[in-house]
Amino acid sequence: MSGSTPRANPLFLSDRELRKAMELLFFAYRDFTAEPDSILARYDFGRAHHRVIYFVGANPGMSVSDLLSILKITKQSLSRVLSQLLREDFIVQHTDERDRRRRLLYLTAKGRDLETLLTEKQTRLIARAYRESGADAVAGFSAVLRRIIRDDDQKRFVDPETATGSQ
Repeated sequence: MSGSTPRANPLFLSDRELRKAMELLFFAYRDFTAEPDSILARYDFGRAHHRVIYFVGANPGMSVSDLLSILKITKQSLSRVLSQLLREDFIVQHTDERDRRRRLLYLTAKGRDLETLLTEKQTRLIARAYRESGADAVAGFSAVLRRIIRDDDQKRFVDPETATGSQ
């Protein structure tokens, strides 16, 4: 058996196992969002606000069109959320000096404080799960999540350790 790779157990592809995975994802997402949801409710914000704050915080100066591309929501939906975040001073927008049609988004100090609070809560949850699961489980979990993500978003998750530099 030298030189061969272990074969995957076909039972993990059974309907029962796939449904179990879906249920785990639903419960994990519920618990992943529970504490941030309660914090967001204090501001009369929802998960869409959280996603905007998160991605603008992770990508300062991103354009509205880039945010739309990530969130896969309508302009109208983003406009409603973004207008509230701008009005309440969590986000500011500046006109791109190179292309006056583009609006670039940045968190304000108030927005950074909220983003930090929300991210710290979720980071602790993930860090605990990672520590308790071990490196092999983390690698497998990451591989599964990456394969759930749509193909057109895969480029966002290039692993620097395996990248060849030909991006």
